[in-house]
Amino acid sequence: MLFRSLYRRGPSASTLTSLTSSLRPIPRQTCSTRARLPASRNYSTSPPRGGPSSTALLALIGGAGALVLGAVFWSLNTPPILCEDNPPSPVLPIDQRDALQKRESGVTGSSPMRLQMEAFIKEKQREIIAALETVDGKKFVIDTWERKSSGGGGISCVLQNGTVFEKAGVNISIVYGKLPRAAVLKMRADHKNLDPTVESLDFFAAGLSMVLHPHNPMAPTVHLNYRYFETMNDDGSTQSWWFGGGTDLTPSYLFDEDATHFHRTIKGACDKHDERYYPTFKKWCDDYFFVKHRGESRGIGGIFFDDLDDKNPENLFAFVRDCLDAFLPSYIPIIEKRKNMPFTPEEKEWQQIRRGRYVEFNLVHDRGTAFGLNTPGARVESILMSLPLTARWQYMHSPTPGSREERLSNILKKPVEWV
Repeated sequence: MLFRSLYRRGPSASTLTSLTSSLRPIPRQTCSTRARLPASRNYSTSPPRGGPSSTALLALIGGAGALVLGAVFWSLNTPPILCEDNPPSPVLPIDQRDALQKRESGVTGSSPMRLQMEAFIKEKQREIIAALETVDGKKFVIDTWERKSSGGGGISCVLQNGTVFEKAGVNISIVYGKLPRAAVLKMRADHKNLDPTVESLDFFAAGLSMVLHPHNPMAPTVHLNYRYFETMNDDGSTQSWWFGGGTDLTPSYLFDEDATHFHRTIKGACDKHDERYYPTFKKWCDDYFFVKHRGESRGIGGIFFDDLDDKNPENLFAFVRDCLDAFLPSYIPIIEKRKNMPFTPEEKEWQQIRRGRYVEFNLVHDRGTAFGLNTPGARVESILMSLPLTARWQYMHSPTPGSREERLSNILKKPVEWV
């Protein structure tokens, strides 16, 4: 009777109200481009069993009744589009997640080791620069930079043509990036837990690097670098990690008491953690800083280590902190004694020749320089900060027999145990 009545005269206002009240409102939802439908539900266009098809019913009615009942059956038979009320936010790159964590929570002892190392080297950079400015009397130029390609950045602090230092650089770098598969396979030689099947791997590297080249040839050049490296899973958790670094002294004129003081101070920092460290890392330093094509060491050594992961990261971080803390006590007394000593033009010339050997090692043999220059988006000026302003290459030069220059040359050919 309802359908006949509707066909003859159209639906009344009360009938419309009754019919439309059965319609369920469709909530506003944020949908992805492509709706996702449950696979288990039957979305056939055939009518429900035991009832007329919507086409047959619409043939019985007309006008407004057809519109209303069409809407009713559409709501009953059309499969709902299932949308996500809150689509997932895009995953931030690891460097941005770290930056967010530092802003919101700061850096504490429970923070990831990469954030602790970053905070520590920034603190030590400020401390070392303040001490060196006191020695020299002039200020460092501070250059802050960012790696926009993949995250990170650094602070390069350089003093050129100072009162004491011809060139001094104290740099920190914080690098986020991806290791290509070739680099991952190469690193597996020392870190077997790296996955050799990946095409690339997220990595983080942070380090403080310093080189001081004094004007006075009686005052030694000194180098320092302490660093932390880790590879990361997609969620930012650490996969592999290790520490590296060291420090070494490169005099043009050798004062035995300076060499002994420098090595003794470093040994004290090592012995606090493991008495095997100093002799092991001292030999490693002598072997690493060897200018193969010259058959001599770059300087009189110190310590050097890499891929260090033989203890838990907290213990090794404490070791690295003590090594960095030992730098100023190991070097400041030496530079204060030697910075104003008199010297001759010939002694200055010898210093320039020795600096040439320093440059040869850095550009030909140093792995850190090679890694930096081959890193995408590398900041070349900061990497080559270690090179002196001036150096000299003199054809077939040899020191005078029995001279201080010859004594140094002989010692560089056969490392000495200073402590």
